[in-house]
Amino acid sequence: MDTSVKNVQSVEFYTGSREEALPDFADDFPYIASRAELDKYIGRTAPWHWHRAVELFYMESGALEYETPSGKMVFPAGSGGMVNANVLHMTRAVSQTEETVQLLHIFDASLLAGEQGSRIERKYIAPVVTAPQTELVALFPENPAQKQILGLILDAFDPQEDGFGYEIRLREKLSQIWLLLLDQMPKQHEKNIQSSDKIKQMLVYVHEHYAEKITISELAAAAYLSERECFRVFRDCLHMTPVEYIQNYRLQTACQMLAKGKDSVTAIASACGLGSNSYFGKVFRAYAHCTPTQYRKKLKIE
Repeated sequence: MDTSVKNVQSVEFYTGSREEALPDFADDFPYIASRAELDKYIGRTAPWHWHRAVELFYMESGALEYETPSGKMVFPAGSGGMVNANVLHMTRAVSQTEETVQLLHIFDASLLAGEQGSRIERKYIAPVVTAPQTELVALFPENPAQKQILGLILDAFDPQEDGFGYEIRLREKLSQIWLLLLDQMPKQHEKNIQSSDKIKQMLVYVHEHYAEKITISELAAAAYLSERECFRVFRDCLHMTPVEYIQNYRLQTACQMLAKGKDSVTAIASACGLGSNSYFGKVFRAYAHCTPTQYRKKLKIE
């Protein structure tokens, strides 16, 4: 495996957003390769997020469930796919015990398109990255054409970063994959992209105010929606209610604070907007299948 592939065990975000931060992205070569160890993520889940880059992935081991506003799909070992730019998604390891590892190429489409406004961008890149109906392209080895693409995705991890011509060889392989992917793009009716924009506005509001009491009217107002439309957008995009999302986000934040900080359980409950110690303990046990104290001790042992 290429030594430039970085092992990751969590998703980092820009402050107040669900946009994933990609600190290793270089302006002169916007590409990173990573090896996501989902079995080591908090809750074996990469929570809802998006990034401006395109994501190509290959499942090295285990099985991973992807969820986008359009629905859910499970990817077993040997399968893979593409997540389009700016698509809201989350992933979850299917097994609670086995190793679940995903290999990823994450790159800005400009790496393939070249100069902005170029013929390549207009003809081959923009029609894909700007298409709201193209969220997730699934690839399975049972399909010969898709098996070929999966082989190329895996092969593209081979070039050594310090080898002469690495950048050109990598871009050539990604371009070949992209051209083959065009034939696998889903043919769907145009979706209403406004829902995607509205959900992002409301998620930002939750991430900025999760420590406070959040009412549905305040959340809806953040995206200039009625309460009824707020519920509809959450249902259509995240397949959960606003209250369920707020609770999950607070618990995810609590897990991060327990893992990385030394604050007391009482202080964390208050900081995450989860109320009293007894209530925090109750909802945390339902979420993580252990108490907050047990969760912290378990991480220290590991």
